[in-house]
Amino acid sequence: MAMKSLSFLAILSLLALTLPLVISSDPSPLQDFCIGVNNPANGVFVNGKFCKDPKLATADDFFFAGLHNARAVTNAVGSNVTAVNVNNLPGLNTLGISLVRIDYGVQGQNPPHTHPRATEILVLQEGTLLVGFVSSNGDGNRLFTKTLKQGDVFVFPEGLIHFQFNVGRSPAVAFAALSSQNPGVITIANTVFGSNPPINPNVLARAFQLDPRVVMDLQNKF
Repeated sequence: MAMKSLSFLAILSLLALTLPLVISSDPSPLQDFCIGVNNPANGVFVNGKFCKDPKLATADDFFFAGLHNARAVTNAVGSNVTAVNVNNLPGLNTLGISLVRIDYGVQGQNPPHTHPRATEILVLQEGTLLVGFVSSNGDGNRLFTKTLKQGDVFVFPEGLIHFQFNVGRSPAVAFAALSSQNPGVITIANTVFGSNPPINPNVLARAFQLDPRVVMDLQNKF
């Protein structure tokens, strides 16, 4: 009986060690493709989407047009992110990859944010960007930063806070690939100061060492 209990505990320990490896990234597909559809009729639910009957797949399921077109930059941070993910390119379902185009106005930025499910690799097509990421608490919150010129590439590790800032005198354009069909995004300022409902200002005041009135003013901006 003792040996059986020991074996059972060993199996549980092994599962505890391996399970995070299994669920930490998009699952591997068990077929050529799984076109994501919103209609459950004759579909199988895989990775957040229902799969289209493979026999009904067409080239359009794997196609997205217009990413060469410049996007207007009109928001407060001075950038426009155009995402190509499973929500607008259904053939990406289960393939574990997606793409974004980022247009930056002069002095525009893609503000500090994280992707909870993806590593990002960015290539600069036009302009000059200051980019960087900050390591985790255990690594001392070190800042890794570079100024990118046309054709330069930079990698942002999964889950770490990162940013891009246009330091040039003209608009900039970058493209980035992400290691998830739906990487998600958490913009730090919006999340902390614009949550719904708002976080108690006293909590943020202590965390950021600010007067609660300053915190409330920041919350009103988001």
